[in-house]
Amino acid sequence: MTTTETTSGNSTRVRGVWRAAVRGLGLALVTLPGAVLCFTLSLVSIALIPIGVGLVTTPWVLTGVRAFADWRRVLAVRWAGVRIPSAYRPIPKDANPWTRTFGMLSDPATWRDLRWLPVDMTAGFLTALLPAVLLLYPLEGFALALGLWRVFADSAGGAYWYGFVRVTDQASAFGAAALGLVLLFFGHFFTPRLLEAHFRLTRSVLGAGQRELAERVRVLTETRRDAVDTSAAELRRIERDLHDGAQARLVAMGMDLGTIEMLLDKNPEQARKLLAQARQSSVDALAELRDLVRGIHPPVLAERGLGDAVRALALRLPVATEVTVELPGRAEAPVESAAYFAVSEVLTNAVKHAGADRIWVDLHHAEGMLRISVTDNGKGGAVTETGSGLAGVERRLGTFDGVLAVSSPVGGPTMVTMEMPCALS
Repeated sequence: MTTTETTSGNSTRVRGVWRAAVRGLGLALVTLPGAVLCFTLSLVSIALIPIGVGLVTTPWVLTGVRAFADWRRVLAVRWAGVRIPSAYRPIPKDANPWTRTFGMLSDPATWRDLRWLPVDMTAGFLTALLPAVLLLYPLEGFALALGLWRVFADSAGGAYWYGFVRVTDQASAFGAAALGLVLLFFGHFFTPRLLEAHFRLTRSVLGAGQRELAERVRVLTETRRDAVDTSAAELRRIERDLHDGAQARLVAMGMDLGTIEMLLDKNPEQARKLLAQARQSSVDALAELRDLVRGIHPPVLAERGLGDAVRALALRLPVATEVTVELPGRAEAPVESAAYFAVSEVLTNAVKHAGADRIWVDLHHAEGMLRISVTDNGKGGAVTETGSGLAGVERRLGTFDGVLAVSSPVGGPTMVTMEMPCALS
C-alpha cells in the first residue's frame, strides 16, 4: 500500500468518524423532544377514549408515532446498515374512527412503538449523544492545557474537574489534556460503532419479538388448516351436488332413452312423451352443471376479471346494487377467487339478514392492497362471531394474509371492508 493510499484511507476514516458524531448529535437533539412529544400525546389521547375525544385523536397521534418510528428505521438502514422491519397491520383508510382506533390499538406493533418511546428518550438519547461527546469533550481538555484552566478554576472556586482529573494548576491541566487525548483515541475507533449501537438498541425494542413471531406462526397455521378444511368441504359439496343433481338426471335420461328405444315401434305416442321428458332432463342437467361450475370458479371471473364478475353478481341480486371498480390490472387467480366469493357471501348476508334496499360495492387497488368495501342501508347489527357467514369470510381472507373490518351499529348502515395484499398484472 502506497503512502497516498494510506493517507486517503485515514482521511476517509476521519471523515466517517466526524460524520457519525455529527449525525449522533443531530439525532440526540431530535430524539429527546420528538419522543417526549409522541409519548405524551399518545398517553393523553388514549386516556380520552372513554369520553369519545380519543376516538378522533388517537388514530392521528398513533399515525404520527408510526411515522416517527419509520423515520428512525430509514436512518438505521442509511447510517448504520441496521434493518428494522415495519410490521403494522393494515387499517382501511375509509374505516370509521372506532374501527381505526381499536384496530391500531389491537396491533402489537403499536404497543412496541409506545414501549420504545421511553427507551428512546433515555437510553436512546444517551447512545446517540455519546459519539459526539467522545469527539467534542476532548477539545475542552486541550483548551484547559492551553491556559483556560485558570478561568475555569477561578469560576469553580479554585479547582475544576475534567472527568476524574482535578485541575488546579498547569500540570493538572496537562493531565486533563492527556485524558482528552485518550478519549479522542477511543472516539476515533468507537464513534461509528456507538452510533450503530444506538440503532441496534432501537431494533431490540421496535423489532418483533419471539412471542409475536410465534403468534404469527400460530395464526398462519390456523388459516392454513381452515383453508384445507374449506377445500375438503368444497370437494364434498361438489361430489354431493354431482351425485344428487346432474348425475341422477343423466342416469334417468339414459333410462328414458332405453325405454324410448323399446316403445319407438310399439307406442310412438308414449315414446314422444318420454323423448320430451329426456330433453327437459338434459336441459336441467346442463343448468345444474353450469351452476356447479359457477360455484367453483365463475367463467366471467376467469374471462373478464374480478370487477366484471362482481358486476355480474350484483345484477342477479333482488336489491339495487351500485358497483364501483378501480382496478388497473388483474390479481392472481386464487386472490380473485377468494375476493369474489368473499364479496358474494357479504352480499348474500346483506340481502338475507340486513333488510337493505340498496347496496354499494367499491373495489380498488392502492399501496399493494386490494381493498373492497360493501355498504348497505339495512338494519345493522352484523357480527363476526364463530359460525356466522362473516367469520367464514374472515377465514377465507386470512388464508391470503387479508383482514376483515366490520362497522355495523344497530340501526345501520353496515360497512364491511376487506383487504388483501396483492400485485396487479
